[in-house]
Amino acid sequence: MNKLLLALVLTFTLVSCGSKKRIASSSRANTPVIESSSYREKPAPVAARIADYALDFQGTRYKYGGTTRKGMDCSGLVYVSFLSENIQLPRVSRYMANEGKMLHVNQINVGDLLFFQTNKNKDVINHVGLVVEIVPGSVNFIHSTTSRGVIVSSLNERYWNNAFVVAKRVL
Repeated sequence: MNKLLLALVLTFTLVSCGSKKRIASSSRANTPVIESSSYREKPAPVAARIADYALDFQGTRYKYGGTTRKGMDCSGLVYVSFLSENIQLPRVSRYMANEGKMLHVNQINVGDLLFFQTNKNKDVINHVGLVVEIVPGSVNFIHSTTSRGVIVSSLNERYWNNAFVVAKRVL
């Protein structure tokens, strides 16, 4: 049953940015399932503004390399959202993943970046999302997917939790 489910998930995998940042194979082995989350501290005002800016792009279609309301990819969404506060990040996910401080899941807050490996056949980070909300039991992030464009998802969703690699804070 699990092999069939995995095959279906891989068939319908949400491919995004195409980042090629290498990750250590052991980094995913201890990825915890997030069972409960809440703010440990109030998000910084700049982080809240970046998250709000990103949320304005909900419903924008996916476009590889895009950074506008006409279409954007996952790293483009993060790039323009941080740029709205004059914070320059690399444009490509693989370079974004090199920025900032690594976080434990219980340290994640609004404005942090989540990196994913959605292609289980390749040991690379290929997707990024921006945390927009922490509520008890859920870390919610905005990202752009090839199939649904810019959407908000939960890190508790099985697909995203299994693909999660690392959280980083760049603010």
